[in-house]
Amino acid sequence: MCEGAPDRLVGVNEDLVVTGPDFVVVLDGATAPAPQAGVESGCRHDVTWLVRQLGTQLAVPLIGRSTASLADLLAEAIAGLGALHAGTCDLSNPDSPSSTVAMVRVGAESVEHLVLADSPVVLRAPDGRVTTVADDRVDYLPEYTFEAVRKARNQPGGFWVASTLPAAAYEALSGTTPREQVASVAVMTDGASRYAERYGHSWEDLVAVLESGGPRELIDRVRAYDVAAADGSFRGKRHDDASAVICRLS
Repeated sequence: MCEGAPDRLVGVNEDLVVTGPDFVVVLDGATAPAPQAGVESGCRHDVTWLVRQLGTQLAVPLIGRSTASLADLLAEAIAGLGALHAGTCDLSNPDSPSSTVAMVRVGAESVEHLVLADSPVVLRAPDGRVTTVADDRVDYLPEYTFEAVRKARNQPGGFWVASTLPAAAYEALSGTTPREQVASVAVMTDGASRYAERYGHSWEDLVAVLESGGPRELIDRVRAYDVAAADGSFRGKRHDDASAVICRLS
């Protein structure tokens, strides 16, 4: 059984959560720079469109019980997404809209995961041990100017996201865990995972909040921290879209 919640304080949530009988997909669209910044994405579509279309491309084979690997499914989804707007948009533009991807698929004998960019997956074992799969490559860039991030996006030695390059799927962190070793799985965007990554709680604490209070409780706690955080005490946005899913397997 899976329980999920998306949240945004103002406007449209650019996250997307898709769940099925045996899978979870969580996407977090990268907010496009403001038009006044002089950045041209080469794409007529916004981030919300990209996230919804990518989610659809992923959901169809997962619902159909495809046996392809999660990386293959993601590569095919990115290719299919590209085909939807190749005739109207410049897919070679490095500033094209993009998204993180976190996927989990539960089988009779194993639990598969895939993480691309900063939307982590956390697996809790029956004995309480927690394994976190987090793609933190963006945290190791030498600088975070717009130009530096632009040059590092979907490049060796940089970081990878789902956008226009199907090969990015094979740069994701993926793996398989025997099902009997997984009691629950948490999947979330970085707007929710900051409970651990920014605000100092352990991943065990984060999973405990999800299991006891559900995704809404976790997001409410994050929002309270966001409001109280002192200026200059964090990198990035004070507030961000937040989505979380907890799946109990036993």
